[in-house]
Amino acid sequence: IPVSGVSLAVQPPKGQVAEGDRLVLGCSVATGTGPLSFSWHRQGSATPLATGPRYELHAVQQRDGGHYHCTATNGGTAANSSSLWVTVLGEWDPPASDAL
Repeated sequence: IPVSGVSLAVQPPKGQVAEGDRLVLGCSVATGTGPLSFSWHRQGSATPLATGPRYELHAVQQRDGGHYHCTATNGGTAANSSSLWVTVLGEWDPPASDAL
């Protein structure tokens, strides 16, 4: 069965993370059989940041902000998640009230 329905989960919610805090991204598929592999990409780069269903940054820096997506493959087919925008909040950038 081809890979499809690739989705991202993010902590903290909405991808708003304070500088120095932890960011965790998770990738999952709705359908797809066979051995699944995952790769993580930022800003559309073809070179993966990491592989595996989970990507974690322990201390986010300003340069880590931007668009992230994951690619899932089962050897026969590959599919991308939609992009997630990660915002790194500095001390001068209070989080939006609904992000508290």
